[in-house]
Amino acid sequence: MAVKLPSASRSRARAPMAEINVTPLVDVMLVLLIIFMVTAPLLTAGVPVNLPKSKAGALKQETKPVTISVERSGQIFIGEEEIAPDALSKRFDSLAAENPPQVYLRADRALDYGAVMQVLGELNRAGLNKVALVSVGQETR
Repeated sequence: MAVKLPSASRSRARAPMAEINVTPLVDVMLVLLIIFMVTAPLLTAGVPVNLPKSKAGALKQETKPVTISVERSGQIFIGEEEIAPDALSKRFDSLAAENPPQVYLRADRALDYGAVMQVLGELNRAGLNKVALVSVGQETR
């Protein structure tokens, strides 16, 4: 029995392998993609954090926000000017005709929900959609 051994001249004649096996790379990339797809929605959920106080100033806004206040008695104020409930739509239309500003809505906590919704409805009808509801933070002890 004769066994043919590879000769030294044949092994030198082979060209180096120029291909890269990409299958393991693709497998790893797909696993990482699945991991990121599963964890990304979890990162958007808020976590309750006790934030520290800061001495930094408030952010500067280009335009001054309009403050609308609704008192317990039902009186409505834009800034410090009292507005009759039937004149709200005209006044909100004039505010929206200019550059629509940010609106801060302050309402007494004892007010009926319907009174606040009436003001919000008028704001929405006029096209003033940047509305922030103002509240007072709770004291921590």
